[in-house]
Amino acid sequence: MSTVTFDSNIIPSFAAETTAEAGAAARPLAAVTGAELQAPLIQGGHVRYANLDYGASAPALTIVSAHLNEILPYYASVHRGAGYASQISTSVYENSRNIVREFVGGRADDSVIFTRNTTDSLNLLAGCLPHTDGQPVGEVLYLDIEHHANLLPWQGVPHRSVVAATTLAATLDKLRAELAQGGVSLLAVTGASNVTGEILPIAQLASLAHEHGARIVVDAAQLAPHRRINIAEADVDYLVFSGHKLYAPFGAGVVVGRPDWLDSGIPHLAGGGAVREARLDSVSWATGPARHEGGSPNVLGAATLARATQVLAGLDQEAWHAHEAAIRSYLVEGLEAIDGVTVHRIFSDSEDTIGVVNFSVEGFDAGLVAAYLAAEHGVGLRDGRFCAHPLLKRLGLPSGSLRASFGVGSRLEDATRLLAGIEGLKRDGLGWDYVVDEGRWVPANDHRSYPEWAPNTPGTAGAAPCTVD
Repeated sequence: MSTVTFDSNIIPSFAAETTAEAGAAARPLAAVTGAELQAPLIQGGHVRYANLDYGASAPALTIVSAHLNEILPYYASVHRGAGYASQISTSVYENSRNIVREFVGGRADDSVIFTRNTTDSLNLLAGCLPHTDGQPVGEVLYLDIEHHANLLPWQGVPHRSVVAATTLAATLDKLRAELAQGGVSLLAVTGASNVTGEILPIAQLASLAHEHGARIVVDAAQLAPHRRINIAEADVDYLVFSGHKLYAPFGAGVVVGRPDWLDSGIPHLAGGGAVREARLDSVSWATGPARHEGGSPNVLGAATLARATQVLAGLDQEAWHAHEAAIRSYLVEGLEAIDGVTVHRIFSDSEDTIGVVNFSVEGFDAGLVAAYLAAEHGVGLRDGRFCAHPLLKRLGLPSGSLRASFGVGSRLEDATRLLAGIEGLKRDGLGWDYVVDEGRWVPANDHRSYPEWAPNTPGTAGAAPCTVD
């Protein structure tokens, strides 16, 4: 296998790396599995894969991968097994709740319920909204900038939405005015935009909700992998996030929050383990996490999610934020220096951001740019509408844009590779022919080899292009 060595001479012309940036982000902050993965190039040879798609699914931390191998021999059914392995698995699973609760600064009585992912968590909470005499008490209020996970579950219950303003300050004013009208039981907000990376002031939003008699749920799928959250200090009622974005495999998600709504809500999965007593035509449901965790739970997903939170909790906060900020500022500066490239944001006054940068390249479809970067430069990033269709439409990007996202396993060279690829595209154009196959741009006549166990090659797996308005 031939390897293409990265040439430092192709550092984009906008600027050289500063000493501060190089020092903070020249190397990964933490080791991740697959960091040296070699990606085949369409023109021949291989190059280290520059993973700039952490916002979709982050690679597993190597410590988490090692923990998985350590506990796999003990993997067994939980809660109802008397055997040695089952007892160990049950202990690991239940202790994972305590670890996750501690990671987010949960209150002593907060429930910790494991789910499939953030989407599952929010759908679970939608079934736990308060009712009186079978009728919902109040409405759910949300912004138009939300990921579909924090948008679609609320459309099945009484709800109203607010179009975010062009500043955070004005957006808070709009939410305050809406809440003041009364009738809202839950404010549902994102902690950080999955499209632009902008962080919302969750403590202020929690205070705003509580002033008007509402509770708050924070979608922290993007925020939790980048910032420590203390829900007790911020007075957040419910927090949800996913393991697959937090450097843990298996896709487990979690709901952490006040138990009263959760204990009286509709059981999320009707099945074994969720009941006190089942009869032929009726049932008495359990309370606590068991109420919503019917069936055999994702033991390994919960255990690896918990281990990942321990690793992140052990990071030096200042170094963590400096590493991410260095890559982001370098990438944003570089993109803005390239003619025809636009970096997108929601709010003109937002200052705090996570490792997400959204941009578009004038004259090129976002999907084509993504395919070009992958095939010709070994750079992976996301294109499309990011399951946030209303937001992309208001940003003037109805057909989609590009998103580069990074984290503790990233290095400055990943951003440099992306910038070099965009500069090359603008200067020289595409180096290969591309076609649309099942809704995705792919290289024409692609003869690259892939692992023999991989059933699909590019273009044959299909996709959900999300282009229909």
